[in-house]
Amino acid sequence: MRTSLALPTSLLSLVLAVLAQTEGSPQDYAPNVNQSCPDVTVNPLIRLFTPENQTLHPNEAQYVESRLQHVFPQAWVDWIGDGSSIGYNKSTAAFFQNNSAKIAIGISGGGLKAAQFGAGVLSGLDARNDSAKQAGTGGLLQVTSYLAGLSGGSWVTGSLVFNDFPTMEDLVFGNDQLSGWILDNDLAAPDGLDLFTDDNQYFFGSILWSVVAKADKWIDTSITDPWSRMISYHFLNQTTRDNFFTNLTGHGAGQLWSHIPSIPSYQQQLLPFPILMADSRPVGSNLTTALSPEPVVYEITPLEFGSWDPNLSAMMNMTYAGTHLTNGVPDNDTSCVTAFDQAGYMMGTSASLFNQILDFANNKISSFGKDGQALLYTLQRMLQSTRSRAEDVANWPNPFHGVKNDTFEDSGSKWLELIDGSSNAENVPFGPLFVKARGMDMVVAIDSSQDDAQAWPNGSSLVFTAARLSSILNTSHQAFPPAPTTPDEYISTGTRRRPTLFGCNPTQNPPEYPLVLYLPNSPPLNGDDPVTNTATFQIQYTLKHSRLFMDQSHANTIGGFLENATLPDPQWGVCLQCAAVDRARFKATPPIPRSQVCAKCFTRYCFDPAHPPNGALVVGRKLNFVDPDPTGIAAVTKFFSDHKIAFIVAVVLFAVAVAAIIGWLIWRRKRRDRHARYQKVDLLLEGPWVKTKVFDPYAEEMDFRTSTNQMELETAGDNRRSSYRYSRGPSSSSSSPLTVSRDTSPMPVRYGDADPRSILVDHRSSVLGHSDFNGTEDEKIGSPVGT
Repeated sequence: MRTSLALPTSLLSLVLAVLAQTEGSPQDYAPNVNQSCPDVTVNPLIRLFTPENQTLHPNEAQYVESRLQHVFPQAWVDWIGDGSSIGYNKSTAAFFQNNSAKIAIGISGGGLKAAQFGAGVLSGLDARNDSAKQAGTGGLLQVTSYLAGLSGGSWVTGSLVFNDFPTMEDLVFGNDQLSGWILDNDLAAPDGLDLFTDDNQYFFGSILWSVVAKADKWIDTSITDPWSRMISYHFLNQTTRDNFFTNLTGHGAGQLWSHIPSIPSYQQQLLPFPILMADSRPVGSNLTTALSPEPVVYEITPLEFGSWDPNLSAMMNMTYAGTHLTNGVPDNDTSCVTAFDQAGYMMGTSASLFNQILDFANNKISSFGKDGQALLYTLQRMLQSTRSRAEDVANWPNPFHGVKNDTFEDSGSKWLELIDGSSNAENVPFGPLFVKARGMDMVVAIDSSQDDAQAWPNGSSLVFTAARLSSILNTSHQAFPPAPTTPDEYISTGTRRRPTLFGCNPTQNPPEYPLVLYLPNSPPLNGDDPVTNTATFQIQYTLKHSRLFMDQSHANTIGGFLENATLPDPQWGVCLQCAAVDRARFKATPPIPRSQVCAKCFTRYCFDPAHPPNGALVVGRKLNFVDPDPTGIAAVTKFFSDHKIAFIVAVVLFAVAVAAIIGWLIWRRKRRDRHARYQKVDLLLEGPWVKTKVFDPYAEEMDFRTSTNQMELETAGDNRRSSYRYSRGPSSSSSSPLTVSRDTSPMPVRYGDADPRSILVDHRSSVLGHSDFNGTEDEKIGSPVGT
């Protein structure tokens, strides 16, 4: 793979000037190749299993169990106290604390919308947030064992981890140490949609520098690589507003997913174990449509990459992801690859949605609108400098080449083609959290899917997940609990507008499915205008919009639901605590009876298939998005809408005033015409006239000045030729008047911009002169514009 990169000279100068002072470099995005491999006979790089004999990576099992035993007991005390508030005695509460339910949170895809919604919900579950703590919901995050994300949900997951588990407020908006997500800088064109500004060119150049560094290691790249680098600027921890357009840091390059265990909050066991999810396109299929349920779904953890799907059931050592293996063996002892697992690339892989929206034939990217041009521009420049085997996916060397060739569809391929984790319609990352070996007791589903015309979820993701679990994954994963079976049922029951618990009453012990808490993106429960139902492909938010977005997401999370009301449920925090401890009841022999307090909560929040809730009881919700910080036409439209009556009155008064002024001017003109005398201006000054020039706006700029300060220029407009002659007075000083005359005849010519120190001609055949355009004229055209 030969590569070459032609960057602007100014960009190269910037790169070289700061390279010695950088905290990391964009080139750190390049993996390390030709590394020594471990002895696979002693330390295998892959492990194989079957659905019947699943085992966790030993370090994952140890981390999760250690938190359950050493961290959670105090976290439970901090959250539920002695248990009296949820109807249990002290001894029962102590049992719950020492026999904790295993809880996971999954954050859906949906771009920046999903990232912000996920952050808003997590803030409502975080004991470090005062309002969440007061509502009783703050504390669930501290007793959560797993945190999974896909696509936009992977961004908030990765960001939370690599920024060392700050509060959501600090993560999104920054503090003294963190700069926040800086979402008011467009993800693809941070200096605006003019791609050729200096700052945009510095940004694109830095990104391409990273990608080419990877390509120079003979590892195929694709559009996922620049996409991953763009994501890193916002969600990893080396970018500030001051250094955004510089290479003073690596902007996340060199931060590795396999290095998560070295992060302080992980070492202190404060973090839930993080997992990302990605789908795969069967190699050779070149699919540009949504996937069927069959293709393998992969997970990415700090320890392993692989799949629990029955047709693969294999995991690869994450440190050596990027290494070509055949039947688990590298090509030779020094053919291993490390540092392929760039954190940005892991998040970018989970959000690699381009196979369905990238149209090479027509050179466009759908859904992104004008922002798509920045992505296309970057892709085109990248393809000029590198070669890719598949431009619209994340290209991963296949560590499972030759493995299980009777069931694994990509066993014969040297590469894997990974794509957005929602490509098979499962937009909430349930798959990794329902794995039998993990034994989850409760799964919290944070869903910001864009399922309907108003960009709200309608439960479609849960419907597809339930179907896949019951068919393809029925031997490897837990079953999905009883829930609505169609999107229409989610709509009619109102469960897409409120928190809902699924699987409250299992019939077996241990339970045959986990308890699922569904937290969908939904309109504000207090009836405010919604700001969270934005488009998945919106890749820029003003600070005001982000603030309101977080506030609404947080408020709904701590507010719960009351029938026929637009008020928060004062008991919702208690009910959430009841849900969190409920599966721990089954760890006792015999199971501990559910308290009366919790039984009442479950009547309110549980989905009962025999007696489904009525969606009509969810009232007062506004569904249509209202831009909280409009610009341009949207701002004007909102202003007129907010001031309609005043605007109508103003228009009427203005019309009356204009009519009066016109009448006065007509009267004055008639009066002046009776007395005015006209003089012709003689523009024939001494000295030769220069030959007429026709200016080509697509050629280089031309200066029409002559040594005698006389100029002649032809422009076209309205199918007529206009010949303009300009001259300054004989003294040629800047104070001498500039004069103009015009001849008009049929014959169009081209128009364009002359040198800004001479004449500027616009497409209306107007002539704009210097700020000293103060001479007499046969016909004054245009107005002064300065120099």
